Amino acid sequence: MAKGFNDRIVATIDVGTTKICVLVAKQLDGQEIEIIGCGKAPSDGLSKGVVVDVAKTIYSIRAALKEAELMAGMPIESVTVGISGSHISSLNSQGVVPIKRGDIREGDIAAVLAAARAIPIPDGQQVLHILPQYYVIDGRDKVIDPLGMHGIRLEVQAHIILGAIASVQNLVKCCESAGVTVQDIVLEQLASALCVLSEDEQKLGVAVLDIGGGTSDFAVYQYGSIRHTKVLPVAGNHFTNDIAVGLCTTLKDAERVKKEHGTAGSEEAMQDEFIEVEMVHGEQKQVVHSSDLIRIIEPRAQELLSIVHDEIIKRHLEHFITTGIVLTGGGSLLKGIQPLAEKLFDMPVRIGHPKVPFSIPDSLQSPIYATGYGLLLHTIKKLKANETSDLHGPLIKKVFNRMKAWMVDFF
Repeated sequence: MAKGFNDRIVATIDVGTTKICVLVAKQLDGQEIEIIGCGKAPSDGLSKGVVVDVAKTIYSIRAALKEAELMAGMPIESVTVGISGSHISSLNSQGVVPIKRGDIREGDIAAVLAAARAIPIPDGQQVLHILPQYYVIDGRDKVIDPLGMHGIRLEVQAHIILGAIASVQNLVKCCESAGVTVQDIVLEQLASALCVLSEDEQKLGVAVLDIGGGTSDFAVYQYGSIRHTKVLPVAGNHFTNDIAVGLCTTLKDAERVKKEHGTAGSEEAMQDEFIEVEMVHGEQKQVVHSSDLIRIIEPRAQELLSIVHDEIIKRHLEHFITTGIVLTGGGSLLKGIQPLAEKLFDMPVRIGHPKVPFSIPDSLQSPIYATGYGLLLHTIKKLKANETSDLHGPLIKKVFNRMKAWMVDFF
């Protein structure tokens, strides 16, 4: 399956700290896309987005793949995988090259991106993505796509994303041991943004915060390109652990209580309710007040949002975020987090539900699946670009293949 775009089938794996989600899509006549398979499994082998138990991770991926294959009615052979984790870092870089033939061609763009990529890389780190923010021709105005323009000198401002070689290789190994080939790896906040942000938001300026289980992924866009990325160490599991410790209950019941009764602000609570929870040893139950639950959750929510706020101030990102902040991921479903964020950031905040150019089942229309759908959109977009490059002959195909190698050159 998924040997090429002509096969009309693509598959993706969102390998998260709390869940593994596999999506399989098929392109119908025209541009329509249909979800034909979905598989989910608890994720037991990761911590903060990083593989810490290979055997458990393989088992979880296999379980999700099997469920998706049964639903799709076909085997899954190759996938695009989302990556996150505390090992991810990013920086901005510049590149400058002469324009050889007067008008800018694909080779010139490839050369200037290579120049931007030529930076010292810390030991144990590898380039995952090099994302052009804008180009400048002969020191004049910024342009988004310089192809075909005339000039003497081409500059690029690029955003480079790095990841730990060991963490990337461990993730690839787990997927391949589960029986699939990894054809591409994509930073998860890029995928989430592709799914939940509108074109106008990306052009005017917006931030997206994907609150996952082990990490929260932050990204800022303006003029249609990435401006900043950051992986934050606070996420949904920290809320669950706080509840388990604060209420002396099991982790399983703490997760249930968080989903059913949790709220990030006292203003959202209509009245003080009584909640029955298991005691930590699991043999008895106790009754707690919902106000006690709020006192546990609210400080953690404020901590997460304050880290984001501090990052915005520290990196001077305020002027990029003109339309507000979009919250997505499972953590965005926590009651009260939207008004709390609006109060802290003093700007519009909305919950980012998947916005995709195809129909999705009602059961999957949740921010929880934003990354998975974004990975699908990224894969389909990339395969179409490769198809287009094939039409222009082997030289351009060679250039695109070289650019692809920069995106995931650890393979």
